[in-house]
Amino acid sequence: MSARRPHVVAFDVNETLLDLSPVRAELVELGLPGHLLATVFGRTLQTGFAATVAGTWLPFRAAFDSALAQLTDLADDDRARVADAFLELSPHPDVEPALRRLTAAGVRAVTLTHGSPGVAEAGLERGGITPLVERTLSSETVRAWKPSREAYLWAAGTCGVAPERLALVAAHGWDVLGATRAGLTGAWFPRGERVYPPAYPAPAVVAPDLAGAVEALLALPA
Repeated sequence: MSARRPHVVAFDVNETLLDLSPVRAELVELGLPGHLLATVFGRTLQTGFAATVAGTWLPFRAAFDSALAQLTDLADDDRARVADAFLELSPHPDVEPALRRLTAAGVRAVTLTHGSPGVAEAGLERGGITPLVERTLSSETVRAWKPSREAYLWAAGTCGVAPERLALVAAHGWDVLGATRAGLTGAWFPRGERVYPPAYPAPAVVAPDLAGAVEALLALPA
């Protein structure tokens, strides 16, 4: 089935919408290199993915703390400081224009994360763009990390739309792959990843930036 213009667009949160610089800065404040964040974040995802595939579950914060414990010598209190920095995130500069473009086109916007509840809300509030987002969704509600099919189908049901009328925009290829496999319309653009993973089937949209991803979704046939 060809991709159709979505009625709702769901946005991944960490990195896709919100800049992780405060978390990186906290690592540096504790004497660690800022580039370590990419490794810690990757290990966090690995931990959460493995738990979901194995049939168990753990929240994002527990997975992040586990990754820090594995990769650093930080004490418990210092690891908590780093995790708390997720509540200090702000939107990337291109986020507000993209959300306003959707609003002007009459398309609903939501967030979909497996991150800790409250992170998306705090970041949207800090950026002054809360009114542009209909609701914030965390797959912690259904205890399944993305890219599990369950997380995306739950989001579609919560938004009251068929999966093919829900698009997922993310700067992570694995997230877009999961959404596409669940029947959603996937849209990828680069932030930390240079290209969409060549090993994956191409999604409906691969764009050079967030604005391009939004425009490509709006240009799909009704």
